[in-house]
Amino acid sequence: MEATKQSGSCHCRKVTFETTLAPDKVMSCNCSICNRVGALRVFVPATQFKLLTGADSLTDYQFGKQHLHHTFCKVCGVHAFASGNAKDGSLMYAVNTRCLEGVDVTKAEVTHFDGRKL
Repeated sequence: MEATKQSGSCHCRKVTFETTLAPDKVMSCNCSICNRVGALRVFVPATQFKLLTGADSLTDYQFGKQHLHHTFCKVCGVHAFASGNAKDGSLMYAVNTRCLEGVDVTKAEVTHFDGRKL
């Protein structure tokens, strides 16, 4: 599938964003937070992500080695995306495809990542 522009949000829609990605291949991580949240993520460079509204509604949570900023809406609690640095040092976003409008995540190919080992 080719990357296309997608719109996403948290549940209460205080946090909205646009991203360009292909939601047909997603990653499921078994680390302690991703496992509980149930996120199915696609990683994109910062140039393919734009926060439209809700910067003031986001809360940041980090744990372990603090590789990712697990941001979530402080109103509804939804984890729409996370951010961090790629191996080359550039900013990237881990978009929760479950928060994208009109995307059926049951049709996506899921790759499992063993985040418990980090």
